[in-house]
Amino acid sequence: MKGLAMLGIGKIGWIEKERPVCGPLDAVVRPIALAPCTSDVHTVWEGAIGERNNLILGHEGCGIVEEVGELVKDFKPGDKVMFAAITPDWLSLEAQGGYSMHSGGMLAGWKFSNIEDGVFSEFFRVNQADANLAHLPDSISPAEACMLSDMVPTGFHGAELADIQFGDTVLVIGIGPVGLMSVAAANMRGASRIICVGTRQVCIDAAKGYGATDFISYRQGPIDEQVIKITGGKGVDRVIIAGGGVETFEAAINCLKPGGKIGNVNYLGSGDYINIPRLEWGVGMGHKQINGGLMPGGRLRVEKLASLVEYGKLDVKPLITHEFHGFESVEEALLLMKDKPADLIKPVVMV
Repeated sequence: MKGLAMLGIGKIGWIEKERPVCGPLDAVVRPIALAPCTSDVHTVWEGAIGERNNLILGHEGCGIVEEVGELVKDFKPGDKVMFAAITPDWLSLEAQGGYSMHSGGMLAGWKFSNIEDGVFSEFFRVNQADANLAHLPDSISPAEACMLSDMVPTGFHGAELADIQFGDTVLVIGIGPVGLMSVAAANMRGASRIICVGTRQVCIDAAKGYGATDFISYRQGPIDEQVIKITGGKGVDRVIIAGGGVETFEAAINCLKPGGKIGNVNYLGSGDYINIPRLEWGVGMGHKQINGGLMPGGRLRVEKLASLVEYGKLDVKPLITHEFHGFESVEEALLLMKDKPADLIKPVVMV
């Protein structure tokens, strides 16, 4: 089969590999829609998780089941399916402990394009199909299903990690597709004021639609100083970090109220350490919490988030700004995600 792979740090290309073998609990799926992610960019061009050679990229998409293992109960060849970017081993001790995304080791629930071949191929394997696949409802398009692989669950997890409560003032740093879903989730969880850090007009317009109330730009000065100013010196109750680098945490701590919480879902592609300012952290005693987490995967998660789309509570269509056609277009879409032109939020490839 053909697949778009990371050949090494800074290099991508098309390669030929054997079709994946379907284990007794697994499924082999043929993609019908695929979406590149900024995570693919971090992985390839920043080498964020180390060297990977001839590893097929991609972790967002949907498809049609081609083959199922003998122990799979709920899926059969021909079924249209969704999946999350994170496909844990649900029989692991880590899953039993409540951290399925780390089943088998830290971040090991993230298999596609990390420790196993990803979905930018003519066929891909989904481990433990009954637990990691979900049926694609007729009312959800394949393009929308791609957003349910990663953008929606990751963005929503940012709001969960920040523990947003009714009436909270929330700062969302970065309003790319994940940050936009964090805005939507913060709004759903009852945030009263949602301050966004972003500069691209297409993202600002989308954020307004999802419930954002205020906007600041990192180009106009330090983020924390601007937040303190527009909140009358009070700062914010919660911060969701969905963009930026390791330096972003310092600004987040500086404008966070005592007892506040930071939810980080940003894939930090470079830098060795995160600086936490001592005084602004209350000399270690300010009850300012930092929670960073890989989003939960699995069938139940996908089904619940899909129901928000299915019943009109969440519209993911504003995320999709560019549509490509044909499997070979995956490379062009990935390079577009790398270059991030001003009118881009998210590209989707209809296979």
